[in-house]
Amino acid sequence: MTEVTPMVFVVDDDEHVRSALARLIRLSGYSVQTFESAETFIERFDPNGGPACLLLDLQLPGLSGLALQHQLHEWLPIIFMSGHGNMSSAVDAMKGGATDFLPKPVTDSVLLDAIERALERARRLFGWRSELQDIQSRVKQLTPREREVMTLVVAGYLNKQVASELGAAEKTIKIHRARVMEKMKAGSLAELVRLAEKAESATATDTTASYR
Repeated sequence: MTEVTPMVFVVDDDEHVRSALARLIRLSGYSVQTFESAETFIERFDPNGGPACLLLDLQLPGLSGLALQHQLHEWLPIIFMSGHGNMSSAVDAMKGGATDFLPKPVTDSVLLDAIERALERARRLFGWRSELQDIQSRVKQLTPREREVMTLVVAGYLNKQVASELGAAEKTIKIHRARVMEKMKAGSLAELVRLAEKAESATATDTTASYR
């Protein structure tokens, strides 16, 4: 499997700052994309892309850095930078899940350390989301009856109890159960339970995600 190159997004309304940051980030071996506003970033951001972090200016024309953070929710790690930051803004940013809040000007070493921490978190998030997407694709292969069987099986029902609940022959339930195990790529009941729980978690995440 080809490793996905992490991306560093930079949102800052100062063109000189964007250029300087992009140059530093590229020279340090990272991929980088820059944006002059939060609105431009939202238009182009793909939440289903590879692992990435966001280097975000607090004070922006139009949508502010904190407002953008609120819209992105848990989609990617955010490093705030500000020359006008105050304690209240820093607290709000960290409560919102920011990985760092850096005052401008920031030294190269401090910034790059913050980027690496954020990207490490991004890699974990990407791996987690990739796993959930794989599990969801398995669930989609199940027929409606197989999903019913899986729901009851992971709830602890025996085959004869599932048969009684669904009004089917126990032999038929055994066939459905075997197909569920095969399609979900589960080697044991315990693994099927784990997969079902993650599939449910993925559905809940999709339902509550704040990014649009």
